[in-house]
Amino acid sequence: MKVAFVLNNLGLYGGVGIVVEHARRLRADHGMDAQLVLAPRERRADWTHAGLVDVPVRTLDEARGERWDLAVATWWETLPAIYELDAARRAYFVQSMEERFYGPGEPERAAAALTHDLPLAFITEARWIAEQLRALQPGATVLYVRNGIDKAVFGPVPSPPVALDGPLRIVVEGSPDVPLKGVPDALAAAAAMREPHTVTLVCADREAATAAGARADRVVGPLTPAQMADLYDDCDVVLKLSRVEGMSAPPLEGFHRGATCVVSPVTGHEEYVVDGFNGVVVGWDDEHGCARALDLLARDRGHLHFLRVNALATARAWPSTGRSAETMALALARIARLPSPDPTGSGARVLAAARAAMEEHAVQRRDHQRLQTRMDRVERIMSRGPLRAARKLASRVRRS
Repeated sequence: MKVAFVLNNLGLYGGVGIVVEHARRLRADHGMDAQLVLAPRERRADWTHAGLVDVPVRTLDEARGERWDLAVATWWETLPAIYELDAARRAYFVQSMEERFYGPGEPERAAAALTHDLPLAFITEARWIAEQLRALQPGATVLYVRNGIDKAVFGPVPSPPVALDGPLRIVVEGSPDVPLKGVPDALAAAAAMREPHTVTLVCADREAATAAGARADRVVGPLTPAQMADLYDDCDVVLKLSRVEGMSAPPLEGFHRGATCVVSPVTGHEEYVVDGFNGVVVGWDDEHGCARALDLLARDRGHLHFLRVNALATARAWPSTGRSAETMALALARIARLPSPDPTGSGARVLAAARAAMEEHAVQRRDHQRLQTRMDRVERIMSRGPLRAARKLASRVRRS
């Protein structure tokens, strides 16, 4: 089977790494001609993923001239490209409901949401995504392929080390420049602790961390997977307070090295975190509550070890990247055998979603215009002199 995984770029993103690893394993272990196709004209990348050596990378122009059994979009912006390829079947590998990466009023938000109404077969990495896709398109083919962990790099270790004393060792991963990752929240919660602790921030852009005034004992990165595994060996807790995730990997990687986690109830955490059993789930925007949870782990080493032992048991049961690729191979083969999805209902869904997006934009535009009118009025009043302006504003307040 000849499969084109269409990517927007080869940058240092977890989602890209997952696609590259699937393609590599499909070629090596399952006899599939899996290739990477770049939708933009970009051919090279600053990031050299280990698996890229074993996977052909094609431009869209090159891929257009070939026949494919399956073309797989991997991000909403890559969907137009799969329709430019001569493919017998098309699918969409969804790693999050991608409109959530954009704020209200951003045009990309509506465009990304529309893609989930297209007549395609879907593959996804998390149950919550599968449930939403099935709710949006009842009857659509939605296949669940859990992200695997590279057991050759991350273990799991034989047993978690016993830490009876010393500061609680905390690892925070992500850039403070990416609001959805919640890094400033995590660092603030750790800083609010009363018990002794150390914080290591893993950030690919150290300058961004310094500019943001990151409150960490040390900042490291970018790190290779092997270096991350070594770092997890020297930590007790992975602190991850993301606001948007498909299925976050760092806490699970930490599980493999004998660490537990403190996480926000972000989508995807329920794939492997059980509050009070193998980790701790804290509330949203609760800096002091998170700090108290960390303090408890620092004081109660028996409870800390209980969580770490169960985290390691969870890791042992989690699939490897090889097993995950096996499931992906079965999913792709199933999609290739299925008849093309019936596009009858998708047109109505897309049009309804487009109208809803237009109406939302119209409301926001009206709100902006009203606010602008009020601001213009205030500026005109203020331009007549401070004292007179104050009197006029006071008079308006009394009448309102």
